[in-house]
Amino acid sequence: MRRRRPSFLVILVDDLRHDEFGAGGHPYMKTPHVDRLAQEGARFERAFHTTPICSPNRASILTGQYASRHGIIDNVARDAASHRLPNYHLALQRLGYETAHLGKWHMGNDGMPRPGYDHWVAFDGHGRLFDPWLCENGTYVQHTGYITDILNEMAVEFVSKPREKPWSLFLAHKAVHPDAAQANDGTLQIDQAGGYRVAPRHERLYEGAVFPRTPNMLPPERIVKDKPAWKEAFALRTTDRARAVLDRLHAGEQEEIRLRARMMASVDEGVGLLVEALERTGQLDNTFIVFLGDNGYFFGEHGLGPERRFAYEDGIRSPFLVRYPPKVRAGQRLKDLVICQDIAPTLLDLAGGKPGAQIQGRSLLPLFAGRRAAWRRAFLVEYWAENAMPWLVGMTYKAIRTDRYKYIHWVNRGDAGELDELYDLDRDPYEIRNLIRSRAHARLRQSLRRDLAGLTASALGL
Repeated sequence: MRRRRPSFLVILVDDLRHDEFGAGGHPYMKTPHVDRLAQEGARFERAFHTTPICSPNRASILTGQYASRHGIIDNVARDAASHRLPNYHLALQRLGYETAHLGKWHMGNDGMPRPGYDHWVAFDGHGRLFDPWLCENGTYVQHTGYITDILNEMAVEFVSKPREKPWSLFLAHKAVHPDAAQANDGTLQIDQAGGYRVAPRHERLYEGAVFPRTPNMLPPERIVKDKPAWKEAFALRTTDRARAVLDRLHAGEQEEIRLRARMMASVDEGVGLLVEALERTGQLDNTFIVFLGDNGYFFGEHGLGPERRFAYEDGIRSPFLVRYPPKVRAGQRLKDLVICQDIAPTLLDLAGGKPGAQIQGRSLLPLFAGRRAAWRRAFLVEYWAENAMPWLVGMTYKAIRTDRYKYIHWVNRGDAGELDELYDLDRDPYEIRNLIRSRAHARLRQSLRRDLAGLTASALGL
């Protein structure tokens, strides 16, 4: 008998690092329900964002495209553009799926419904952690309580509803992002009275816990020796405008890391509620579940924090878990290079559709079946300098990440590439030793530059 088409549950956590859950290696965070997804499914150990900030990467997840193609290149309010994205939910609707978005949209600051969804709940900008106003199918309603709990309850209600057709739910948490207001130029104004705010029941979790330092948590004066492109940027961090932002943040301190872990406790509880609801209604093993973050985050690595915008591993790596017993063997740990653009074609493939030519990601189904011979060997990372952080003036880059190497080209920092960066990730996983001037790596450097140019052109569709 032909198996019925699966339903889809994508759980996206804002700003979540690749190691900010128990099975991901966090030293003290407890996430038993998220860990269950890893135990009963696959954990991708090398999954990445290709533009590691919120709006561009969310658009890449939904379209399967690089930012240079879908056009959401920064966090500026692009409301009109976000109403016209070639979102995979549009294709799922045509294939007979009931579709829903719950939570943070953040491609454009208005929370009004976008095309492709039968059911819509969102909020303006970054929303509020407590007592949020939510746009429910075009009408704003104020709720009482903690936003993570509210979204969890709505998600459970959606997946529990009896229906004849398969469904696709995109659950986009505000956690673990702090409360913040955002201007149209993308600039964040962190809530001085709150910032990171947790559910009252979790306020005492992890008291005194310590996140260990890594070898690349270095002060700026040590960084610029091997990363000369950063010299001007770190100097700009001392300006009054930059300090006005930094002084309102914990900036990688231990309390920030603990607060984020406390916020994840509510997310994990919600994962448990969703899995229980799917199990109770007989849908669990026919639901393709994806759990990931929307960009990485630095806890002081490379002198960065609070930050996520750069091509070092902690900025571009993502937690990425998949549970679906018909195709995904329990306990798999895959090291293939996966990017967030691979979600859209995978879901369309499972739904019985054919990913359109505009999609640049690839279906993950061959990897689950052990067919790796033709899989990607490299991918592009791209970022455009923006106004959100005043010390990042001119820090536009294009980068290539392969199985072993990473080459970062600073677009506005010299045509000769003398300020670029090259790392051997096998020998230097913390990206401390820049090999850009190494004579022994001259041929490799030239090869990576050629490959980077090819990836850049391909992302643009040239």
